[in-house]
Amino acid sequence: MPDRAVLETFPNPHPSRDYLIEHHVGEFTSLCPKTGQPDFAAIDIRYVAAATCIELKSLKLYLQLFRDQGIFYEDVTNVILNDLVVCCQPKWMVVETTWSVRGGIRSVITTQHGQCPPGMAIRD
Repeated sequence: MPDRAVLETFPNPHPSRDYLIEHHVGEFTSLCPKTGQPDFAAIDIRYVAAATCIELKSLKLYLQLFRDQGIFYEDVTNVILNDLVVCCQPKWMVVETTWSVRGGIRSVITTQHGQCPPGMAIRD
């Protein structure tokens, strides 16, 4: 499994305010654990930071570590959420993976940590 130690953070410049941070990853690759063939996905990460924010270069390097991992869609989505939560301890976070069509089936996996703060605008 990829080492979450590559993830870095920086101090939240506005920790007293709840605001939505969104990161969109258009190209993500892992391997199907059954066939060894590549799986392709887009990832949306949305969170409300507490004391720290995720540093983007380290996020990119972390996600690239999955390229050679045989891992199911459901597992990879939850592993990413778990590792990001450990890294930055957000007030709230959602990770959504949208997988390329395989066998005529398109899969979207969504997992969440915490409760969205009241009054926070979140896109659907």
